[in-house]
Amino acid sequence: MKKRILVAPLNWGLGHAARCIPIVNALISKGFAPVIASDGAALTLLRKEFPNLPSIELPSYNVTYSKNSKLFKLKLLKDSPKLLKAIKDEKKVVSKILEDIDIAGIISDNRLGVRHNKVPSVFMTHQLNVLSGNTTWLSTKMHQEIIKKFDECWIPDTKGDINLTGRLGHAKDFDIPAKYMGPLSRFTKTDTTIKNDLLVLLSGPEPQRSLLETKLLFELKNYSGKIVFVKGTMEKEQTKRALDNMTIYNFMTSALLEKTINESALVLSRSGYTTVMDLAKLNKKAFFIPTPGQFEQEYLAKRLTEMNLVPSCEQNSFTIDKLKEINAYEGLKAFDFETDYKDLFSFF
Repeated sequence: MKKRILVAPLNWGLGHAARCIPIVNALISKGFAPVIASDGAALTLLRKEFPNLPSIELPSYNVTYSKNSKLFKLKLLKDSPKLLKAIKDEKKVVSKILEDIDIAGIISDNRLGVRHNKVPSVFMTHQLNVLSGNTTWLSTKMHQEIIKKFDECWIPDTKGDINLTGRLGHAKDFDIPAKYMGPLSRFTKTDTTIKNDLLVLLSGPEPQRSLLETKLLFELKNYSGKIVFVKGTMEKEQTKRALDNMTIYNFMTSALLEKTINESALVLSRSGYTTVMDLAKLNKKAFFIPTPGQFEQEYLAKRLTEMNLVPSCEQNSFTIDKLKEINAYEGLKAFDFETDYKDLFSFF
């Protein structure tokens, strides 16, 4: 009987679900039987990627962003009772799952309540330090206290000085067993003909995803090259339409997205960590627009710009002329790192 492993990514944009795809594939290749658990767009994406795997819907956190980035922390504080209830409900659902199914292990990608004392439980995160401005010390302490309730922590980055997360994924004092698993990506680089001048990749929570979509559709009207525009809205069916020199998709599953990124000269996107890992794996030049008020994305964008890898700007400041800056930057590069899944999965 294959050991069943519950894989549960957070539904916060598509990044957490996307970086769990190589985890699920590795579990299958190593003889485990993954069971998927999430909600919303994240669950929809994983069901499309793995239609033959069992899947379970978890309670939704229902956290959204404020339209005003300056009110981001206040909005999160206001949503905290809803979040705490969802975590409590998650724990009940996990207990029920364990009653109904023989689960040998749990991998939670930032789902705070998906763990159980009777089952080896892993928390996967790239944020040992949670940046929140002048309250970083508090948000970091709260997050680390939650992680300590798990048996092990997996960090999708490298441990040394050459890394992608910077201070996000590297804490001075952290007293839970932690493993650096290396950057995760579902994609493989291929030497192919460049067919698209620009690929726009959108994702992330509302309303900021929609606000950026509207802005970019307006700003890119006069772009002379060929554009593929992926809105990042997970719907029942994939849609595709042409608009002048632009081909617009609502979403892409992994195979088509991998092909399209490889065939694109430049990528314009948020600076979410999963996107950073994917573009590094595919050695891409990019321009980043961090989600307003999301300190993590703002930090990653600023760090990569200061390293002369990827230019970036605030959402309100973006114009089509900003894309010219890309030529002066090196672009992202993959690390020579092979994830040791045999070692990681020996935990179960």
